[in-house]
Amino acid sequence: MRTEKPILLIEDDRIDVMTVQRAMKELRVTNLLVTVENGEEAIKLLQDPEARPCLILLDLNMPIMNGLEFLRAVRSDKDLRLIPIVVLTTSNEQRDKVETFGLGVAGYMTKIPDYQKFVEVMRAIDTYWTLSEMP
Repeated sequence: MRTEKPILLIEDDRIDVMTVQRAMKELRVTNLLVTVENGEEAIKLLQDPEARPCLILLDLNMPIMNGLEFLRAVRSDKDLRLIPIVVLTTSNEQRDKVETFGLGVAGYMTKIPDYQKFVEVMRAIDTYWTLSEMP
């Protein structure tokens, strides 16, 4: 991602976390991957300006504070609203896509069970954020 800042993965499924870690290692993404299990943990982490990531990968279906609740909270906070967020979820529901884009996500990617195809999704995310210039 060509920045020293970490990437935050908000994901409650350990297998999905390991899959993202494996794909990032395979793609030689050097950013530290920080993981939390729900939106509430993520909000607490984001309160520290030094811990703020260059990118958030967000699952929607989580306990305590789900992805949509997290998005609403982040987008209403003037200090956090500019952090780019890519939804990475199993949900293929149109209403989830519409609502998340309405809340300003940078992308919506459906988790793919085929590992090699998933790596290509992660490659696309990495390529985009490597080329994108942030404010």
